[in-house]
Amino acid sequence: MEDVSRETWVYGAVPVAVSSTYPEAVPGLIVLHQLLSTDAVTWGLIGPREVPRLWDRHILNCAVVSELLGPDPHGGGSLADVGSGAGLPGLVIALVRPELRVTLIEPLARRATFLSEAVSTLGLADRVEVIRARAEDLRGVTYRYVTARAVAPLDRLCGWALPLVSDGGQFLAIKGRQAAQEVEAIQASGKPIASMHIVHCGEGVVSPLTTVVVVDVTGSRTILRSDSARTRPNRGDRRD
Repeated sequence: MEDVSRETWVYGAVPVAVSSTYPEAVPGLIVLHQLLSTDAVTWGLIGPREVPRLWDRHILNCAVVSELLGPDPHGGGSLADVGSGAGLPGLVIALVRPELRVTLIEPLARRATFLSEAVSTLGLADRVEVIRARAEDLRGVTYRYVTARAVAPLDRLCGWALPLVSDGGQFLAIKGRQAAQEVEAIQASGKPIASMHIVHCGEGVVSPLTTVVVVDVTGSRTILRSDSARTRPNRGDRRD
């Protein structure tokens, strides 16, 4: 990965919504923006057409999810990003919420390698870990928050992600226009999740607002497992 300096971008190139909402994170977000617009494109993780809209459609779209992460009375917290890909939202949240310990879960070798190098370049190695694995293969570990963005339909995501959420924690799935339909489909499936609701965040920061399906996990949890989740290919063995 090429050497990327935190001084490469002038602050004038950063949208006002970024510099005013996340002033302390601006240096890191500038570096991440450059990584996404260069190396991530070269590695095939970001489409070239997305580069002009990285700030609004991707970085800010993810950053505003931090509104949903409450303060931890114990002085920190843990978050896992399932199918992290190019680090959206995992790396963004790690930059805007420096008190969190973040785990980026990604089964594909190429993406996991990019994430590891990005973590090093961003200087986050002390609190951000990359695990090359499928979420459903992880055992004996839970997190206060689990996130996912553009990974799979909601029913599959719940099957993979909810076992990773600790009691009292939340699963936050960043979704688009079909969020309501996906929630309705789950509630009508015979395996409803009572604590599932939709939240729109980023008022005054990003447009359109970021749509997040929130699942609160308390006490006896409901784990939704679909047939498609059980027959999912073992992507963790791929080398690309």
